[in-house]
Amino acid sequence: MAEHPQAGDLAAKEVLSWELFGRAQRELAAQIAASGFRPEIIVAVARGGLIPAGALSYALDVKLSDAMNVEFYTGVGITLPDPVLLAPLLDTGSMAGKRLLVVDDVVDTGRTMQLVMRQLRGFGAKVRSAVLYAKPTTVVLPDYLWRRTDRWIVFPWSALPPVSTPSA
Repeated sequence: MAEHPQAGDLAAKEVLSWELFGRAQRELAAQIAASGFRPEIIVAVARGGLIPAGALSYALDVKLSDAMNVEFYTGVGITLPDPVLLAPLLDTGSMAGKRLLVVDDVVDTGRTMQLVMRQLRGFGAKVRSAVLYAKPTTVVLPDYLWRRTDRWIVFPWSALPPVSTPSA
């Protein structure tokens, strides 16, 4: 069995515990609220943005949420040539003129966030972005950011390997 990508020297990594995540999402929500931006819909970049988006939807009292499924990373440090949108796609017809907050866990290269923002703006939405972390390698800076790091990030929702079922 291959070693899980989160294994190894945690001292050299940025470790986000569940407790610290709770504080991070509240601080990020406070930053968004203080800016005066009031999103009508929160859009998660799946998969990494699902949990942060859910937390922000509660913290900002936004009832409407959705997700855009994007594949870019296929392994640790391994990417496709370009990010790809995966079905099912959003109901974009109802987004024209709406204030959207796009949420992800990290902008690493920023290419995924760039794709999502371009798509949603193309449908006439007023879009801003929020992430927990930004890497120095990103090509796009989010509108709202909790922390910058150049280290590998261990998120609490992906710190352990997937649970598998026994073979039949």
